[in-house]
Amino acid sequence: MKKLFVFLLFSIAQILYSQNYKITYKTFFEGKENEKQDPIIVFTNDKETFILSDQILKTTKDIPFEIQKINRTDNRINQFAFLLNNAVSDYENKEILAKQKFELKSDIKKILGYTCKKAVTSINSNTMDIWYTTDLKVKGGPSILGQDLGLVLEITRNGNTTTKATEISKVKNFSLEKIFDQKKITATDELTYKDLLWKSRFTTISIFENETINFTSDLKKDEKILRFAKGTLILRKVKYPKIEANANVFVELTEQSAGDAYDRTGSVFIIPQNKEKSFFDALKNGVKTIPSFDNGNGKTYQGVVATENYEPPLELMRFFTPFGIQQFNHLKLKDKNWHDKAYYRQDISDLKEVLSEKEFWTGVFIGNYDKNGHKVSLEMTIHKDGLDVFKNNTATPLFNTLNIMEMEGQEYATMFNSPKGLIIDFTLKKDLKNAKLRYITTGHGGWENGDEFLPKENTTLVDGKEVFSFVPWRTDCGSYRLYNPASGNFANGLSSSDYSRSNWCPGTTTNPIYISLGDLKAGNHQIQILIPQGEKEGNSFSSWNVSGVLLGDE
Repeated sequence: MKKLFVFLLFSIAQILYSQNYKITYKTFFEGKENEKQDPIIVFTNDKETFILSDQILKTTKDIPFEIQKINRTDNRINQFAFLLNNAVSDYENKEILAKQKFELKSDIKKILGYTCKKAVTSINSNTMDIWYTTDLKVKGGPSILGQDLGLVLEITRNGNTTTKATEISKVKNFSLEKIFDQKKITATDELTYKDLLWKSRFTTISIFENETINFTSDLKKDEKILRFAKGTLILRKVKYPKIEANANVFVELTEQSAGDAYDRTGSVFIIPQNKEKSFFDALKNGVKTIPSFDNGNGKTYQGVVATENYEPPLELMRFFTPFGIQQFNHLKLKDKNWHDKAYYRQDISDLKEVLSEKEFWTGVFIGNYDKNGHKVSLEMTIHKDGLDVFKNNTATPLFNTLNIMEMEGQEYATMFNSPKGLIIDFTLKKDLKNAKLRYITTGHGGWENGDEFLPKENTTLVDGKEVFSFVPWRTDCGSYRLYNPASGNFANGLSSSDYSRSNWCPGTTTNPIYISLGDLKAGNHQIQILIPQGEKEGNSFSSWNVSGVLLGDE
């Protein structure tokens, strides 16, 4: 590392002994200069070229950023990624310039008084027009592209996006010592370099790593990770950082079977504790210690709706495990190459106001009865300068009928066999503008006449008036066959995982839908969910897992 740093400083010092140029480049779209940009700065002479930016040169650029260096003696390119904690990753490439191919044209034009020739190439289906000059007897450019042609003064992509030299000046010398000073430079391979650079662009919150979710009476004890409901539910307390208004937040979970061969309902959730009681009380003291919902059908449903002194779990993501991924990959079929892991990733930016600078018990549930169960990893990523699609500043959990304490006696969500369905009464302390219901729904009943395989209309009423009705139904389940090695093949040529279902497929997430509620005045309100739930057949019954979060601007 020290030798590399000394070599870098020596190479910079060499520039003192030849003619040096500083070229400033700016970007334009459809001929109009981008108002907010960090101009590209290129320093070059006959021995080497450095590509950076104006903010990097002034040491005002936020990490991460990159600097490219081209050694003209052997066309070696060093890419330096500046990361956190004074770390710099260095990747060296001796082949990339030689691999570039161009179609040289006869077109000529002047740029900043210099005669330029045209070359054309294609990169990832993008047409690139490169204008370069040999008048200055040096090579360089605003990117790696065309570095061997001459001094590139303009690059236009697809005829509309242009990076163009706006100023060329001679300089006695240029020094980058203050940028590299006291940095820990580590040489690495290309993939590691790209991975380090990519991961440095966002914040990662690691929550669970390769944790077991199974069915057992011998619960593993851990200082940080709690296990409940016979091991089918794991929890960890997580303190979330400040999340800016224009940030995007993603939740990502990976799952492998460690023994369970079946498709199971899964949920990632947080437990709000803003009221006298929370779902954490049920986990500690039993489901009978939290409020129950009763619609007159003869059953009571514990902890599924918000009350004056209770909030239900707030569901971040609903997912479904595939049939035995990884553990049952030995069940071979011709031309079927099973995936070894299920990946679930979902944008939860609409809930960032809830998470920002708060601490929550964050959990994962997979309903299963297998002693080996499943292995999961969970993390969240926060990405600044994102697309601020949902501008709500509140997110209030109203209901969640998914019985994540199934193995401790929490009732299945069969309340929709009553004409009243699910009723939630709530009070707004302030007016709520642009109110939306973040609604997740999946039907269950794993036999031919069960609601898992029957399209059923979901109807939402607010204050007694119908506001939305739709049939949640997934017809793309066959697309995920390679996630399902243990899915049985039937006489009709279909696999169990091929069948369409009530808004879910084995190996996928179920996306929320957003039901517009308009502006809601401060005061008392009621939401009602109606679903024509199928009748019980023997020991088989249907149920519907629905969760709802009220979004809006106070």
